[in-house]
Amino acid sequence: MDISTTSHVTATTDRRSLGRTVRAYVALTKPRVLELLLVTTVPVMILAARGLPDLWLIFATVIGGSLSAGSAAAFNMYLDRDIDAHMQRTENRPLVTGEVSPRGALTFAWTLAAVSTVWLWVFTNPLAAVLSASAIFFYVVIYTMILKRRTEQNIVWGGIAGCFPVLIGWSAVTGSLSWAPLILFALVFLWTPPHYWPLSMKYAAQYDEVDVPMLGATRSGSQVGLQVILYAWATVACSLLLIPVASMGVVYSVSALVFGGWFVYESHRLYSRAVQGGEPRPMRVFHASITYLTLLFVAIAVDPLLPF
Repeated sequence: MDISTTSHVTATTDRRSLGRTVRAYVALTKPRVLELLLVTTVPVMILAARGLPDLWLIFATVIGGSLSAGSAAAFNMYLDRDIDAHMQRTENRPLVTGEVSPRGALTFAWTLAAVSTVWLWVFTNPLAAVLSASAIFFYVVIYTMILKRRTEQNIVWGGIAGCFPVLIGWSAVTGSLSWAPLILFALVFLWTPPHYWPLSMKYAAQYDEVDVPMLGATRSGSQVGLQVILYAWATVACSLLLIPVASMGVVYSVSALVFGGWFVYESHRLYSRAVQGGEPRPMRVFHASITYLTLLFVAIAVDPLLPF
């Protein structure tokens, strides 16, 4: 093999190695979770502005929020690397495979936390920056370090971290908070358990193996199903509160009723199957919950742009 061929192979290998490293660090941010951030942040900004906000503000808020959420996810993977190695669902995460070192992940997480806070402070406002930092603290300290391995109610209170994007989006536009974003905060809070508990049912054996007391692993299918129903109904009821508080129109009102009814129906189906001793099919509710929240927030975005 001549020198030029050797150089070409080395360059190709270096590019592949760099590409794998970049992908590994991106994976630390849990990109699929970032999609949910977009779904909940941008529509709330449109609602707060009662129209389209400045495009730069949207861009700045989404970038800052993404960096913040990525930081929380990276901290979570760093702290949970011991149990991730023993769960099939998480065994391919970068810290488990060794593509990223623990030190590298921790440095990356702290960097994203600092950059996201400064970014939001400079390009949106101090309130949005403080809320962003609070979300990171809540997810990393309250949920991951304190609650996750100690109580089956972990996702209920730990899920509060996922509610902050609606507050960040609203405050980025208005510089303040009001009842409307607080209702949306409560909506996402109530939605999180019936979204995540079905997933914990599917992976109950894996959670049990690593001694993480997710409700789906510690209770029977019928007990989990009943809790899912109660929280689904509470979520839909909360979504209807936004109609009078934020003067929502026909599009949102109909969407909240129709999509909410479907979400509740799927929750009841999960419970019925569990009670009858059949296969609960929890992932059906898991995916339905994502679709429900997405469609509801699309309606939140569309409603202020219409004259009715």
